Amino acid sequence: MVLVTLFSLFSFSGVDSSGFKIPHLDKAVHFTFYFVMVVLAFLANGKEKSQGRGSANLLWYIVLFAISYGIMIEVLQHVATVDRYGDPFDALANSVGAITGMLLIRYVFLRERSLK
Repeated sequence: MVLVTLFSLFSFSGVDSSGFKIPHLDKAVHFTFYFVMVVLAFLANGKEKSQGRGSANLLWYIVLFAISYGIMIEVLQHVATVDRYGDPFDALANSVGAITGMLLIRYVFLRERSLK
């Protein structure tokens, strides 16, 4: 969380990025940050807590927090920084990353396993 906040609010205006001209790379970074955030938050509860009905509710809370946090960071970029600006597409990339992390967790940890 600290790294996401620092990277989101820190000014990179003095950093030379002339060697990197990959279109929409920042959206992939936003997606990755929030994907990893959701997965790590879920796994931080331990394996014994990652099973059962309560864990599905916990996962929803984690995803809703991540999406809300991403929107808040974009608003802060717009109002509290000089050379950064809030981008609705960054918030969308954050949300898609969080939801994709949730889907992975549901597939890996929360699905019903058959005995076939």
